[in-house]
Formats: sequence, structure tokens, C-alpha cells
Amino acid sequence: METVAEIDLEPLDVGETAPDVVELFAQEATSLTRLARFYLDDRTAAEDLVQEAFIRLSRASGRIRRGGNPAAYLRSIVINLARDHNRRGLVSLRHRPSALPDAPSAEEDAHAKAERQEVIDALRSLPRRQRDCVTLRYYLDLSIPDIAETLGLSNNTVKTHLQRGLTSLAAILEAHR
Repeated sequence: METVAEIDLEPLDVGETAPDVVELFAQEATSLTRLARFYLDDRTAAEDLVQEAFIRLSRASGRIRRGGNPAAYLRSIVINLARDHNRRGLVSLRHRPSALPDAPSAEEDAHAKAERQEVIDALRSLPRRQRDCVTLRYYLDLSIPDIAETLGLSNNTVKTHLQRGLTSLAAILEAHR
């Protein structure tokens, strides 16, 4: 299985504390769920993937290297789980009934929803690395170095994928108009 980033894990020294997973959940769960929604149509499945990511983080929390970035590790886990879900489906998600579709909020109208779906479809049609870079940069508002750390790429590679992704997105969306 291909991973987004290979995180270098090493044990913490005795007396050092692992990242506070509960605090991290409060800070990151919402944005991670939104990230997962770019890959999945089902909100419940996206929430399940985020929960699974936190379970995996808590299992590895004692091994995350000092000064490491648990949020970047979580983003990597969520992206990998979403890819895995789309590829062959997780057993725990496959055997439950389909979730009800999300109800649109009061301010959303049909035109805005169609435009959003057009952008999401265009994003999904991008090559994997371009899609990941564009999603992390413009949806989660991550910096180039944060994206590079999350995906295990160099800053220049992230910039290249962003530029190519935006060019491709513009072409795809222009072709639909």
C-alpha cells in the first residue's frame, strides 16, 4: 500500500509525554473531516475515517518523534484511509447501511451546490499528487512546508504540483462552461 508520507518514528525519552490526542482531536477533527469529504461522498464514512485516524495516532503516540508534527501525521493517515476506502472499501464501512445524504443548509441554493459539485468533480479528476496538493493548500489553507511534510515531498515539488493542478483545474472547469 502506498503511503502519503513515511513518518520517522522513534521512542520518546522516559518522562516525556506523548501528544495530547484529546486536545488534538478538538483542534483538528473538523478540518480532517472536511478533508476526508473531498475524497468521499458519505459524511458518515468521512467521520469514521477521522476517528480511525485518531485511533491509529493514539496507538503510535508513544513513538512519534520528538518535535514531530502529529497534525501532519493525522492528515497523512486520513488521506491514506480515504484512498483505501475508495480503492476497495474498509470492512467496517462496507457492512453498514448507507448514510442519509447531508441536508443542505438554508443559505445553499441549487446553483451554488451544482457549482461546488463541479469543482469537486474537477478536483477528483486531477492526478493524485496534484489533487492532494491543491486540496491541502486551498481547502485546509496549509502552507507549502506543511503540505511538503504531510505528503513527504520537497517544497519545490509541492509548488510544481500546485501550479500544474491549478492549470488543469482551470482547463477542466472552462471546458464545462
